[in-house]
Amino acid sequence: MSAWFEDESFWTAYAPLMFDEKRWAETPDVIDAIERLAGLEPGDAVLDACCGPGRHTIELAKRGYRVTGIDLTRPFLDAARETARAEGVDPELLCEDIRRFRRPGGFDLALNLFTSFGYFEDPAEDLAALTNLRASLAPGGQLVLETIGKETAVRDFIEGEWFERDGWTVLTEFSVHGAWEGLATRWVLIRGAERIDRSFVQRLYSAVELRDALLRAGFSTVKLFGSLDGAPYDEKAASLVALASA
Repeated sequence: MSAWFEDESFWTAYAPLMFDEKRWAETPDVIDAIERLAGLEPGDAVLDACCGPGRHTIELAKRGYRVTGIDLTRPFLDAARETARAEGVDPELLCEDIRRFRRPGGFDLALNLFTSFGYFEDPAEDLAALTNLRASLAPGGQLVLETIGKETAVRDFIEGEWFERDGWTVLTEFSVHGAWEGLATRWVLIRGAERIDRSFVQRLYSAVELRDALLRAGFSTVKLFGSLDGAPYDEKAASLVALASA
């Protein structure tokens, strides 16, 4: 049986909500922050793991980096190719699973952004993904991973909300999975007589747990931040960002 994240219809339905104009507009600022945080050099090879429709992949390619974007969702990759052609760039875009993809020593920087980590059923699969990312880095290469920290999930927890976006009424429900091992999310989309109802669980890592997982995956050092801008991971953190060195 396929996992929920392998269902392309899920991503096709929810893409307009997750990747709206605001998300695309913020992309240059995101890449600016990553350039500062990771100290990218002109022409560096970058892996965008779980690249989705290619927001970051395409922006990096426009700036002259050698970029490979990987994702499981073919419609996202098709959309990324179309956007890349319109922007006059040609990043490598592959339908690959981060639990299996590795290119030994192939990249100076690997990215896993926009809370794309922690959805596999078995924690061992998370570790396999991190191990593959480590193996795919050249000596001295770095990984930037951005996710929701367990600490901020507890701090910001709400049971649900609703909003209007892209012609849909969106209802969300949240609940604690286990002893804060994860956050269960249900999204219900309503537009006229059309209704889409999906649920999933994201495994949550505290800062210490994420650091330890990265070290187990073979990274030599791990620095933790509260944003891509390098803010401290403290009570004001916007997200949990790890900068891990090979």
